[in-house]
Amino acid sequence: MATKMVVSQVSQRSPLCDYKSSRNRNAPPRRLGRSSSSLYGLDSFSSLFGKVGSGVFQRERSLRCFLGNGATPFASRHLRESAIQAAATPSRSSNGSSSSSSSNSSIINHHNDKYRHSTHRRPLKKLRLAPSKPCKTTNVVTTTTACASAAAASGSTSSDNNGGAEVVADLPEDRLRQFQVRRLFVFLGILLGYSCYYLTRNSMTYTAPVLIASDTGKALGLDITSIGALTSIFPIAYGMSKFVSGVVGAKFPPRVMLAGGLALTGVFNILFGYSTSMAYYLIFWTANGVLQGFGGPACARVLTSWFATKERGTYWGMWNIAHNLGGFLAPLLAGNAARIYGWQWGMWAPGIVGVVMAVFVLYLVGDSPEAMGYPPVEKAPKKEKKAAQEGEEKKPEKKLESEMSLTEILFKNVLSRPAIWGMAFAYFFVYVLRQGITSWSTFYLLNAKGVADVGSAVARVSGLELGGLAGSLVAGKISDYAISRAKPGEGSVGKRVQVVMAYLVGVAGALLLFKAVPGPWAVAQWFVVFMIGFFLYGPQMLIGLCGAELVGPLSVGASEGFLGWIAYLGAANAGVPLSIIVKNYGWNAYFITLLCAAAGAMLLLAPMVNLKSAVQREAEEK
Repeated sequence: MATKMVVSQVSQRSPLCDYKSSRNRNAPPRRLGRSSSSLYGLDSFSSLFGKVGSGVFQRERSLRCFLGNGATPFASRHLRESAIQAAATPSRSSNGSSSSSSSNSSIINHHNDKYRHSTHRRPLKKLRLAPSKPCKTTNVVTTTTACASAAAASGSTSSDNNGGAEVVADLPEDRLRQFQVRRLFVFLGILLGYSCYYLTRNSMTYTAPVLIASDTGKALGLDITSIGALTSIFPIAYGMSKFVSGVVGAKFPPRVMLAGGLALTGVFNILFGYSTSMAYYLIFWTANGVLQGFGGPACARVLTSWFATKERGTYWGMWNIAHNLGGFLAPLLAGNAARIYGWQWGMWAPGIVGVVMAVFVLYLVGDSPEAMGYPPVEKAPKKEKKAAQEGEEKKPEKKLESEMSLTEILFKNVLSRPAIWGMAFAYFFVYVLRQGITSWSTFYLLNAKGVADVGSAVARVSGLELGGLAGSLVAGKISDYAISRAKPGEGSVGKRVQVVMAYLVGVAGALLLFKAVPGPWAVAQWFVVFMIGFFLYGPQMLIGLCGAELVGPLSVGASEGFLGWIAYLGAANAGVPLSIIVKNYGWNAYFITLLCAAAGAMLLLAPMVNLKSAVQREAEEK
């Protein structure tokens, strides 16, 4: 009958911690912490000695405890071979009990002596295994019945470079620094890439006047109505594409979607410049609208993979300035190229930039930290099997997101959630506000405030985009701060919703000021428009972020696509319907409509002030 081997009162720290290298005996004692023990293969040593004969020490802790009995830390590899041989053929004493305990000691003493008198002292091959904790004063009891199971588990190891870290925050300092640099390049890739989407999206806007006045435009009989047909088709194609690509894109790498869509939008811009008929203009511009929908959902998936909840709002807000950056560069590149070199170059120049930038995006952007060899930024929910108690029905296991089909992702993870629908219709009203202000504020200054010319009116509303840039950054930072100060049980998405509601109150107040400021006060009007942009772009950015955090990683694209589709329906309603309201009921009705849109968004968001993210819900379910 197998006997038990008990090692009692093991010291808190083994002599290994005070071991001095034979190469430099004057060096101070070296403390081997978590990473050091893994570095020199001691954890694998541990699992080895835990299987010798009938003595099985507890997991990785066993070696340090065992070294307290005299084992030399850098024993030769023959020690392991001898130990394995001893485990395979244990000797028996006269009474039938296992004598592997004594054989273990003889093996260790023999090889320690061999090591001490050896002139060639080669340490064990460096292995990086899961870190283990130092031994505490405890009784370690092991039995022969555990030998087989311990031997079967001896091959399990963790990542070579990550030191067994489960999340990025647990990485060693040098590895963490590498991750931060890599993530910076990823962020620059999606920022510059999405900015170039705006170059190829707005190229027609600044090329169309030159096209109409050119020989090609005159030969085709192009006018404002023809250009209006092109610009009307684009948002329809874009809104539908954003929805479809968000759903289908769950099965494709986001960096491939981002780079591929950008390259193809550049190609269709170039083809547009070579075209000489209205039919081709319609085909190529519609195709451009379809491909534009690839960018937003892909960037959303990258952002949610590389940035944790506590910092995601800040970086999402920084990424959101791609709208402003691309909108700022489009007239400089497309407009100047069309004016100087001809309308074709107004399409070719953005197209070439888009194709070239797509190559850089493909190499700069990584799909996720795990794809690049790092642990996740947040602890991923694990699928745990709980044994059902007697008399209790076994609950069906929850299907993993990676095992779901596209239709399950869309209907089960996105469309079945009432919060997603509430966010979508709030987004609808926010886009009514955004498009209504950007489209009609210039006309309001000309018709109602008596501004002399279009140039003066445009100058007064030029602060809208600049205010939007600042507002997006501040909104993301405020929401991250609110989440960091949240009490246990409070939803992180709900904290962002509270910031959105506060911003909507600011939009309403800024609109009332815009109506009240007299026409001659040009500087005051510019500042009020700046504040409108500040409070307007914060909700536009944060609602998209909330929609991404409400679902799992693979469903982010579908959620963003659905929200974007509903949002662009709101933008469409700020066109002709709002123009009819202004024409029939005047500018007072225009402001009332916008204030009602702000109120509608706040009412829809009010029940969501404590909404929890997908990560929080999964943690509660476990």
